[in-house]
Amino acid sequence: QLQASGGGLVQAGGSLRLSCAASGFTFSRYGMGWFRQAPGKEREFVAIIAWSGGSTDYADSVKGRFTISRDSAENTVYLQMNSLKPEDTAVYYCAAKSRPTPYMNPVGYNYWGQGTQVTVSS
Repeated sequence: QLQASGGGLVQAGGSLRLSCAASGFTFSRYGMGWFRQAPGKEREFVAIIAWSGGSTDYADSVKGRFTISRDSAENTVYLQMNSLKPEDTAVYYCAAKSRPTPYMNPVGYNYWGQGTQVTVSS
């Protein structure tokens, strides 16, 4: 129900745009988030956008470099990643949330995509 794409290999300082296409649920009623997980580390919050698109929030580590957006007509959420660093290397997951739980906690999300690999070389 969530299909993530757009990952790849990029040099430090480069950019990538991740996409996540939603189906099977009412996209406009869900907040949409991005998380990432590096090898040997826990899954961590990256960004979230409210169901309305009116508010966003980011992890401190990506503020000013990443931008989350959504297109309700296309049922898709995006993550534009600029000025990439080697420490951004991880599998990136999109997720959908309708419950009023802390959005930085992955436990509260209803649906998860399969993940897309982002590798940033130095």
